[in-house]
This record gives sequence, C-alpha cells and structure tokens, in this order.
Amino acid sequence: MGLGDVISQQLVERRGLRAHQAGRTLTMASLGCGFVGPVVGGWYRVLDRLIPGTTKVDALKKMLLDQGGFAPCFLGCFLPLVGTLNGLSAQDNWAKLQRDFPDALITNYYLWPAVQLANFYLVPLHYRLAVVQCVAVIWNSYLSWKAHRL
Repeated sequence: MGLGDVISQQLVERRGLRAHQAGRTLTMASLGCGFVGPVVGGWYRVLDRLIPGTTKVDALKKMLLDQGGFAPCFLGCFLPLVGTLNGLSAQDNWAKLQRDFPDALITNYYLWPAVQLANFYLVPLHYRLAVVQCVAVIWNSYLSWKAHRL
C-alpha cells in the first residue's frame, strides 16, 4: 500500500520529491498492515473453507464470490476509511464515496477477476495473499489516487 502511494504521488500525480506527502504514504502503509492485509488474508481463509477445492469450477465459484461479494464490501469500507483518516466530515465522506465507489468497482472488475481466477486455480492458499500483493502494487497506486482525489 505504501509503495502504491509512492507510485501514485510520483508517477500519476507527478508531485515530485519536495511535494511528496510522507504522512499520506505512512497512512497508506499503515492501512496495508493494519486493515488490508488482515482483512484480505482472513477472507481467503474463509473463502477456502466455504468453497474447498482447486478445480476450475471451484476457482470460478471463489472468484465470483470474491468479486460479487467481497470486492464491493471491501471498497465500500476502504474508501470511507481513507476519507476519515484524511479528516473528511461524514457528509463529505459520504459524497466522496457516492462519487468514487462506482468507478472504483468498475475499474476493479477490469483487473481482479482474471487475477483471482488464476490465483484460486493455480496458487496454494498460503501464497495467495503474496501473489495478490504483487499485482496490488498497481491496484494500490490507483486506489491511493482515487482515495486522495478531492
């Protein structure tokens, strides 16, 4: 999450090193360690108990549940959490969520279904979070940009 924020600030937003917001990067890294990692890791364990197996059909079921259920809930929690940590009022945070959530979810669907299908079919459970985090560097850059755009 922290690396994704650095990429967002430097390559997407083109802030430069002098205008880099180190506190924002620290917040995103903290969110990665304290929220994203535990929540996503726990979700993978639950998902594997709900749908045991690694066949193509099992992987498809896991991906559909992940993208149809978990992804919208996760984004619906993550975006307002970042807004709260950035000091947005409840009203401003709600307006930002209504504005940003649909686009973030659609963008999620361009990337994650294929990644998750391969992840659930090819990768053992104890490596899934690591695989996702490699792809997530790009996703986290997008999420950081989206979450911090006013």
